[in-house]
This record gives sequence, structure tokens and C-alpha cells, in this order.
Amino acid sequence: MNNYTLSVIIPCYNEKNTIELLLDSVRQSQIKGNLEIIVVNDGSTDGVQALLDGPLRNKIDILVHHPYNQGKGAALRTGIQHATGDYVIIQDSDLEYNPQDYPKLLEPLLSQKADVVYGSRFKGGDSHRVLYFWHSLGNQFLTLLSNMFTNLNLTDMETCYKIFKREIIQGIDIQENRFGFEPEITAKLSQLKNIRIYEVGISYSGRTYEEGKKIGWRDGFRAIYCIIKYGFIKRFI
Repeated sequence: MNNYTLSVIIPCYNEKNTIELLLDSVRQSQIKGNLEIIVVNDGSTDGVQALLDGPLRNKIDILVHHPYNQGKGAALRTGIQHATGDYVIIQDSDLEYNPQDYPKLLEPLLSQKADVVYGSRFKGGDSHRVLYFWHSLGNQFLTLLSNMFTNLNLTDMETCYKIFKREIIQGIDIQENRFGFEPEITAKLSQLKNIRIYEVGISYSGRTYEEGKKIGWRDGFRAIYCIIKYGFIKRFI
């Protein structure tokens, strides 16, 4: 199946040093369909807006600027609203996730087996940069807690790489503005009748905090709150 379009939602906040490489990498991904690249500049202050409006503009199909920083979830909500492709994938604007993994993420969708596919950093034999033990343990704990409330058996709920049929993701009311997007969307997907969720292993080249990694311990506590709010309260109360 080659007559499809993949909408790539790229939230961008102060990623001046990586955004051009990322855009080139997305364009070079080996998918057989068409690409629709949507960048949401979330109130960046590092000069990336001038790059996006200037020399990089022809690499982007849809560009939206938030007047001030609202958070990753808010940027994704904006990008998803603008998507017109058959499928929608989330792509961070750093270089931690490799767009060359798009074909394997698309395969369960194109073969009509899945409605949503998660790319797992903890599944399969792809290469991974070795970084923080406690960060990895925290991700696994949040996935376990999420699974307990959603009754899913995911290995990586917090992954950036989630790819959806467009009508499914556009039909979900996204409320979280920051990194609570991941547990919120997972909980709400799990509550959809007859939803088919697949998971495939992906490569991962994580960044250090010196290299610009933004997620911290406060986001971890917010994720716990979101797991309980959307996974338990919304389901049972």
C-alpha cells in the first residue's frame, strides 16, 4: 500500500541545534507513502523561529507558532488538529528517535492489524545509547503503573513514537499541556471499544541533560497523577 500520507507532528521548543538535522532525517525516511511534516514552535526563545520561518521553511508543510511556551501536550494538540494524513506519528525535534524506524511502525497499520502502534525502547534488538539507570527505572515503573489501570501489557508507555490512524487521535480530547500527554493518551486509547494496539521495538539515542533533555522528576509525578486521573477516576468514577 503506497497511496497513504503520514502526518509527522514535531513539537519544537528551543531545538535550534537539532531541528534541521531532524527535518532532513524525516524527509529521508524510507516510507513508501507521502509525508506531511507539521512543526509546532512552542514559544521558543533560542532563535529557532527565525530558522523555521527562513531557511528551513521549504522543508515544512505546515508551520504553527505558539506565542508563548505552553508545553509538549499543547503543541501536539495543535499539530494533531492540523493533520490531514491517513496516519499521524509523534516525532520529538531532538535526535533521540530515528525516523528510519517509520516503516516498521507503519507495518501493523498498513497490514490492517492495528489502529495504534507504540515504538518501544525496551523491546527488540535495536541499538540503544546507555544512559541513566534511574531514568530508565522510572519509565518502567510508570509503564507498569499505567498497565495496572489500563489493563494493557505495554513495555514503554512513555515512548515518543506513537502512530495512530488519524481519525482515532483526532477523536480524543487531549487535555494535558506538558508531558502528561503520554499517560493521558494511553489511558484514553485503552477505553476505546475494540481498539487494536501493537508495539514494535525501535532504536533510541537518548540525550543527557547537558545536551538538552528537558523531562525531569516533576514530570514523573505529574505522570503518576495523570495515570490515576485518566486511567482510574475516568474509568470507574
